[in-house]
Amino acid sequence: MFTATTSTHKLLKLKNRLRGVAGGTSAGKTVSILQILIDYAQTHNSELISVVSESFPHLRRGAMRDFLNIMQTHHYFKDELWSKTDYTYTFETGSKIEFFSADQPGKVRGPRREVLYINEANNIPYEAYDQLAIRTRKIIWLDWNPTNEFWWYSEVAPHYEHDFITLTYKDNEGLDQSIIEDIEAHRHNKNWWRVYGLGLLGEVEGKIYTNWKIIDDIPHEARLERRGLDFGYSNDPTAIVDVYYYNGGYILDEQLYRKGMSNKDLADYVKNLDKPSTVVVADSAEPKSIDELKLYGLAVLPAQKGPGSLTQGIQYVQDQQISVTKRSVNLIKEYRNYLWMTDKEGRIINVPEGGNDHTLDALRYALETFRPMPTVKAYKPTTMLRAKYGQA
Repeated sequence: MFTATTSTHKLLKLKNRLRGVAGGTSAGKTVSILQILIDYAQTHNSELISVVSESFPHLRRGAMRDFLNIMQTHHYFKDELWSKTDYTYTFETGSKIEFFSADQPGKVRGPRREVLYINEANNIPYEAYDQLAIRTRKIIWLDWNPTNEFWWYSEVAPHYEHDFITLTYKDNEGLDQSIIEDIEAHRHNKNWWRVYGLGLLGEVEGKIYTNWKIIDDIPHEARLERRGLDFGYSNDPTAIVDVYYYNGGYILDEQLYRKGMSNKDLADYVKNLDKPSTVVVADSAEPKSIDELKLYGLAVLPAQKGPGSLTQGIQYVQDQQISVTKRSVNLIKEYRNYLWMTDKEGRIINVPEGGNDHTLDALRYALETFRPMPTVKAYKPTTMLRAKYGQA
């Protein structure tokens, strides 16, 4: 059930046209802003509200899904008022909430609106924000995780009257205790905790993967080489990532990120993917699951593990030219937030921060099959041994 939280009450107090909302993980920013926008649409006649984020897949799996869940949970939703072609909901007041992405130039430079909400604003370029803002008459909402400074801090806040607020997970009473415990388990990582725990501006240091390119789609000439699989069930999602070879590098495409899947469900899912005979490389920690998937007809190999294999695998991935499709929402999120751990003094140590690395583990398993294994030199007996045993 979506109810008003401390986050919602704090946001309702903001009154300026421009409203910036920074916050840590699970602070309830998106849900609270959407609840406010729904109430606005229900109480204002014939106004247009635009909800925007970096890409349509990100929007569909994030703010749009939250919007539909809120509407259905509160029994507001009427199917005939929701347009599945232009992703617009028209309320009985005549007001509309529309959803589109910042990578659609025609939409960014489209008609004027009364209210704008940019979700995870730090992931869109300033030029897109500027075009959207000048076409907004009344209210602009922006939210983000303050991982580093971006155009809000340099181009917007210093020059325009605005409201600004910081929210944390403690402002969201709707969180399960397990999520709270998972967040607080990261207190030891000073850089992570400052941004995602406390919601404070920081420069997230120790990012493991860098310089990946986000692309629209997979080129026709790309060749599907492997599927990486990380097992999950109740607490963690099962993740599948396709790995394509193209033009000297690899393209990653997220295929699955879902909890509660049995091995039979998983096998059926893979069989319905494009090129189901593609070799799947899975976490070798679950040999029983691998054997079961083989019985269901999948070509599954266990990932090679051993001393140092994690850091060596990470290094191999980082050494490659990597692109990722923009529909790979969970993979992109994990990529942006995958950090080396730090000690009590904030010094980076050579151990990755675990917990939100399911797709990253899957792709690493897949790429492991291409990593050259170290060669073992043939044993040659010493001169003394050859003399003793008469070896030539």
